Amino acid sequence: MFAPTVFDIQSLACGGLITTYNCPSRCRHCLYASGPERDHAYMDAEIARKACSRIKSLHCNTIHIGGGEPMLNPRALATILETATLEGLRIEYVETNCAWFRDMRSACTLLQEMRSSGLETLLISISPFHNEHIPLEKVEGVMRACEEIGVSVFPWVLDFYNELKEFDTSVTHSLEEFQQHFGPDYLSSVAKRYWIHFGGRAVRTFESLFEKKDARAILDENPYSCSELSDTSHFHIDLYGKYIPGLCTGLALDLDDLAEPIDRQRYPLLGLLCSGGINALFEEAVEHYGFTPRQTYISKCDLCQHIRSFLVIDTGLRTRELQPVEFYTSMAGQ
Repeated sequence: MFAPTVFDIQSLACGGLITTYNCPSRCRHCLYASGPERDHAYMDAEIARKACSRIKSLHCNTIHIGGGEPMLNPRALATILETATLEGLRIEYVETNCAWFRDMRSACTLLQEMRSSGLETLLISISPFHNEHIPLEKVEGVMRACEEIGVSVFPWVLDFYNELKEFDTSVTHSLEEFQQHFGPDYLSSVAKRYWIHFGGRAVRTFESLFEKKDARAILDENPYSCSELSDTSHFHIDLYGKYIPGLCTGLALDLDDLAEPIDRQRYPLLGLLCSGGINALFEEAVEHYGFTPRQTYISKCDLCQHIRSFLVIDTGLRTRELQPVEFYTSMAGQ
């Protein structure tokens, strides 16, 4: 048995802000289950200031800004850019899927406004997942506008660009179209070329690529605490002022409680994962809430996400740490 994870984060390595979970797209790989059905709320100036200040105090000097789709609210995004700069943070990039593009003139005007607020680089999503919702010609339009205004482009992932160009760029194309065109192994090749954490919607999208095991096998293979919770190599703070431990979407910690030993009275389930890992959470769910596992899972993270979804959706449990609830309701409608 491994020693319990000590959840007492004293420094942050690399991460960013989730400005909103709302998004015109509902991508099948999305870790955060963003989509058009999610809350239209956007990070306000006070939470942005508080988040940036806390990030800076924990020795991280660079952040990215993402979502959802950050460009859904340009005025609020401009405020966040300015706030981050005032707090002494450098903005590595702002993410966008380019759904907002209408024409060159309006795109250039918008990007010029963002540039004056501190935007230097735009991470532009290029993938078959995004192409299910956004025509490539919108992406190309934003790239041209960036070149005209002087905003750098970080194409993610450029490797897919030529593949998308093989289709009609004026319309969207399903993932099944890509598989039919490039072959049945296309999904597997995408997983190798695109950074994907197999949580959120990606669990079901890619489950066919994994060996499946029953819950007992998963539990036996993972008798230790969840060290991933204390990983700060790709942290996020969302619009509600919640710190997301590791990449464990649907788990949350109040910003005020960051950099302190975890209070198990306030965060009992997070405390279980830190002390006994997936086994402790499983036992709690079975003994106290009547949880019954599915036949198979691809990983402990798949099992953990199912348990937490059961607690929120099936039992109606509402806790400080199982947030945002909309993550679970969106996943339930996947």
